[in-house]
Amino acid sequence: MSGHNKWSKVKHRKGAVDAKRSKIWTKIIREITVAAKIGGDDPASNSRLRKALDDARASNISKDTISRALAKGSGNQEGGDYEELVYEGYGPAGVAIVVESLTDNRNRTYGDVRAAFNKNGGNLGTSGSVCFSFKKKGQISFDQLENQNKDINEDRLLEIGIEHGIEEVSNEENMWFIQCDPETLLVLKDAFMGAGLIPASSEIAMVPDIVVEVSGDNAKSLFKLIDALEDLDDVQHVWSNEDVNEAELQKLMD
Repeated sequence: MSGHNKWSKVKHRKGAVDAKRSKIWTKIIREITVAAKIGGDDPASNSRLRKALDDARASNISKDTISRALAKGSGNQEGGDYEELVYEGYGPAGVAIVVESLTDNRNRTYGDVRAAFNKNGGNLGTSGSVCFSFKKKGQISFDQLENQNKDINEDRLLEIGIEHGIEEVSNEENMWFIQCDPETLLVLKDAFMGAGLIPASSEIAMVPDIVVEVSGDNAKSLFKLIDALEDLDDVQHVWSNEDVNEAELQKLMD
């Protein structure tokens, strides 16, 4: 399953990222605002908004905060004038990196992203220099150690998902990974939840066509660069095509 190795291993670093709750909330609130602005404030007809609202509830963002974000996006409250910008570049060992942002000041965001690349062994590239080697995919993961997911196997996942756009299934260290077309992500997620399976995560991801093996100091520098980019308020997502084996990753986590 192309791209899942990097995605699954990033979860080892997610604890540090998830600890920055206020930054995560900021990113989700911006996404709600932009999704409502682009597609309207009805989640029934706006799949992007529905996904953002699901993320908000999963992150325990208050209803009042969600309502204010929706009001900004629908034009009923001042603010929410964000634009979507994508930056492309390379990290240590030639790893390709795609940075998705929502910003109300493109000069500030460009400066911050460029500085993160320059300070951490990377190079910010031109538009189109990296994105061609990624494709958008819906991705859903399940933790088989959770009680409700203990009976998961490939046949069951395919049986539930075959009519709802499932494309690929793989397993790695008690984690199951599903890939689908981005347009069918929420339908597929609903099908699994209706069958009593609870996803650990779901997202629309930039999946690389090929991966680059990284180890040692290059891996340390790369993760430092990715963390620096993710820590920027204007950055929503960072995608990359590195692959780090489990033994090497464990060294980095120790």
